Amino acid sequence: MGRLFGTDGVRGLANREITAELALGLGSAAARVLIASTEPQGRRPRAVIGRDTRISGELLSAALAAGLASAGVDVTQVGVLPTPGVAHLTASTDVDLGVVVSASHNGMPDNGIKFFARGGFKLEDALEDQIEAQLGADWERPVGADVGSIETETALADRSYVDHLVAACGTRLNGLRIAVDCANGAASDIAPLALREAGADVVVVNASPDGRNINDNCGSTHPEQLQAVTVAAEAAFGVAYDGDADRCLAVDHTGALVDGDQIMGLLALALKEDGALANDTLVITVMSNLGLLLAMRAAGITTVQTAVGDRYVLEAMRAGGHTLGGEQSGHIINARHATTGDGILTSLLLAARVASTGRSLADLAAVVTRLPQRLINVPGVDKTRTGTDAGVVEAVRRAEEALGENGRVLLRPSGTEPLVRVMVEAATEDEADVVAHGLADVVQERLAL
Repeated sequence: MGRLFGTDGVRGLANREITAELALGLGSAAARVLIASTEPQGRRPRAVIGRDTRISGELLSAALAAGLASAGVDVTQVGVLPTPGVAHLTASTDVDLGVVVSASHNGMPDNGIKFFARGGFKLEDALEDQIEAQLGADWERPVGADVGSIETETALADRSYVDHLVAACGTRLNGLRIAVDCANGAASDIAPLALREAGADVVVVNASPDGRNINDNCGSTHPEQLQAVTVAAEAAFGVAYDGDADRCLAVDHTGALVDGDQIMGLLALALKEDGALANDTLVITVMSNLGLLLAMRAAGITTVQTAVGDRYVLEAMRAGGHTLGGEQSGHIINARHATTGDGILTSLLLAARVASTGRSLADLAAVVTRLPQRLINVPGVDKTRTGTDAGVVEAVRRAEEALGENGRVLLRPSGTEPLVRVMVEAATEDEADVVAHGLADVVQERLAL
């Protein structure tokens, strides 16, 4: 059996893989592991639980609360709140553990559970492994007055998070019309409220969650509706979140998509101008487009690359003391204001940049010229030999030599399927396509099962 925790908590089909029984067990196991590591002094341990809008969220939240309380933890249920909102509460209040019930950008049938330790940071692999090891283990249960309590408090949590977002924006957005796609998810109430309190004129779509329509042909994974609405409403730009609002993509006034690489590039330049980009460094993953690296090099900004996953971006940021990092998907971390990716914060910072410069988002995003990219999934291969097979290694070497500084090659084994992802960036679409197909053929031949 594989590891229970993935790159972003535990995730799977709700009520089949992610069950109430599993949530109950994870709640008590997480309490025993994390509370022991923080050792709250002079009071009972405390936890906060938030969720997105999936219909399965309530039953899983209830089970988690029961598991935590059974281990002697006082629990506050804050209801529907973006993942970064729960991280903010965990970091800014006297809380030992934060929990989010969400499957992020996945479809409605899925759900997931992720934990934040005291301070609002996602757990390291070692702590997740300890929690998994405690599942089903014998333990001494508290009784009587030592059993934890469970309460519900949504208004104060929402208010705290909105105030934090507006303060982080730091610039009035008066007169700026912004189209917002809330993905019928956790941002549906919070995002429009925060943007309006900052002064923006907000046009909202997909903010009527019914438990079943989260991420349903909307949000950051389906920006087509936002593109049309942004143009029709004559908005300055539009933003789209995913189900738990930890990521954000944008579209400019013409409806053109502005992806995470472009957003990171323009925000990095803004911070550098203000002298606030620590070490003049941006942390990105290996999947970021080469155009971002070239743009940052031209601006005197160093790029540090990590494995795919926001947790690895954050680890590199914390290790190097860096300010800004993220992924092409729009999962962007600004360490000045947040401990995890925050889509609503990103949209406010984008708006602040547009408002303060008087320039359009299209103009600001043009700092990053995306190189043509071709991605091919090669199935039915032995992905474990991707980096060791002599024929594959030589084919990659030749491709990189041919592409030179204006292109790159990335071969990445899938984390969940028996396939290898071949990604090529080049100066032209044709060149990227030819090189990618050539490498895919080599991988198929050399690594065939």
